[in-house]
Amino acid sequence: MPPLIDGVLHTTPAQRPLNYDSPRALKAFLDAHGLGMRKKFGQHFLINPEARKSLLDALDIGPGDGVWEIGPGLGAMTWGLLERGVRVKAFELDPGFIRVLTDFFGADPRFCLVPGDVLKTWPHAGEEGYMLGNLPYTIGSRLLGAFIEGNRFFKRMVVLLQRELVQRLRARPGSKDYSSFSVLCTSAYTIKPLHIVKGSSFYPVPHVDSQGIRLDLRTDVDPRAYPPGFRPLVRGLFASRRKTITHNLYNFVVSYILAPQGVPPGAEAAHITEEALKRCGIPGNKRAEALGLEAFAALAAVLEGIKNREAVSKGSIP
Repeated sequence: MPPLIDGVLHTTPAQRPLNYDSPRALKAFLDAHGLGMRKKFGQHFLINPEARKSLLDALDIGPGDGVWEIGPGLGAMTWGLLERGVRVKAFELDPGFIRVLTDFFGADPRFCLVPGDVLKTWPHAGEEGYMLGNLPYTIGSRLLGAFIEGNRFFKRMVVLLQRELVQRLRARPGSKDYSSFSVLCTSAYTIKPLHIVKGSSFYPVPHVDSQGIRLDLRTDVDPRAYPPGFRPLVRGLFASRRKTITHNLYNFVVSYILAPQGVPPGAEAAHITEEALKRCGIPGNKRAEALGLEAFAALAAVLEGIKNREAVSKGSIP
């Protein structure tokens, strides 16, 4: 490990134990250490140094900041983070990569490794202000959704995702890519697209292009202040995309308001559905993809009030 100067790691590419820009060097290192790329983990190393620098610059961090790094692999981005004087909490699943990361960075007091599946380990990992990740398609939307639904918010996230997922994340109401994922992300973050990264910038070369994206925590709203049913409602209204809002909202009312009180579905569910839509001025014959964030938030607030009213009428609330 190169020495720290004023708490900052100073290295040049030549001083590092591995040339992260060379597919040949990466393959030789993997072979020498008995490591392999696991397709099921969606592992691809970003070998383009300019792309790595661009992502780090977009994160806009400095000495003393704390960063979660998701999927550090062999540590290419980890070097860049530590060189900027930040504290890194790295989440890695692959046992072989965990050994390499421990060898490379284990002596640095600013580096903390969290082994295992990040989808399971993140709730117990404490909090930091920033997040950086080259996220495989298999977990990208699940992980971002889990953070938001679990009220784990970062000041800023910079992630590299498949372009298809970025399109879903940025989609606007009325478009074919607009989904519950779009609404959940925009409810908490402002979203800025970054550069497109071609498949040739990775080893092994993937079949699709990727794109960086920067998500900044919204300052005009408190993401924790939405009604408790807001995020379940968003998912519920998109549950059957081809069904109308009335159909999906009816099912949500049954599961979220009536079933917990032991009330069977029927006329009461239909009445609550009609009342909520009327109070929000939402046409029930449209589909969820027609609604913007404000409409989802308003509907969630009305339903929360109805839920509390129904609980009182059934004697569930003293």
